[in-house]
Amino acid sequence: MDLTVWRTFVSVCRLGSLSAAADELHHTQSAVSRQIAGLEQRLGVVLVERHARGVRPTAAGEVFCRHALVVLDEADRAVRAVRDVRDGGSGRPLAVGATPSLAAGIVPEAIGGLLESRAVRWSLLPGPSAQLHDRVASGDLDVAVVTDAPPGLVRDVRVERRLLGLDEMVVVLPLGHRLAGRGRVDVRALAGEVWAEDNEGSAVLLRQHADRAGVGARIDLAAADLPGKLALVATGHAIALVPGVLARALRADVVAVALVDPPTRGIHVLTPCRDPHPCAGVLFDRLVEAFRGRAGAGGREWG
Repeated sequence: MDLTVWRTFVSVCRLGSLSAAADELHHTQSAVSRQIAGLEQRLGVVLVERHARGVRPTAAGEVFCRHALVVLDEADRAVRAVRDVRDGGSGRPLAVGATPSLAAGIVPEAIGGLLESRAVRWSLLPGPSAQLHDRVASGDLDVAVVTDAPPGLVRDVRVERRLLGLDEMVVVLPLGHRLAGRGRVDVRALAGEVWAEDNEGSAVLLRQHADRAGVGARIDLAAADLPGKLALVATGHAIALVPGVLARALRADVVAVALVDPPTRGIHVLTPCRDPHPCAGVLFDRLVEAFRGRAGAGGREWG
């Protein structure tokens, strides 16, 4: 089938109008109508139905549109890949995944270092560690930077896993908090404080850390994501546990303070065992550099 016709059909579905699609594609309306009719004849099913304000896809049309979008996206990627080879690039886009905290810090920094040495088209997909692991295993991602925070990572013969390092968790306080600027803080000094959390892995680390110190952790507030958790801290509603690699990149109205005997999480780089991307090794080296630049603050206070 001619992909031009597929693009026409997708435009008609998106715009809900034959005339609007014709204008967008610089065709006549009759030409668009003929393309849709020819596609319906080829498939043996009605794909669009007319109504007072234009057209809409039938049930069969909606199914075909979903698949057409995938095919057209892959076709566009193929063209871009060929042009990358022509222009001296690697010819293969680099698909990278990272947890939200790592996607906000060391991963973009490492990719910046990679791009200084070679031209490569890349994409970044944030997500939870387990989901990113599965996407590496299935071949959807070339590299994923994840953590072993609870529930941890699974062993998989399809995936190579390398430890980048251990990240110390820190506590984030609102400006003006009584313990801001005091150096390392014992969690027992935070007994009775309200904590906010945005994911269960971090909550487990906090509870385990508090339990070892013989105190409780009142996780009374839940946030949808990391920015939401930091907003609760900034406005004085709570304090929070966050990754140490983020400490120097936090918003200006909170302060990160190191903890005594802090909870840690391992940061790992995942790559597929089969057909690894040519740039994966170089990116790992850049990730090591970026992580070393952000980790290991010792007894210093951030913020």
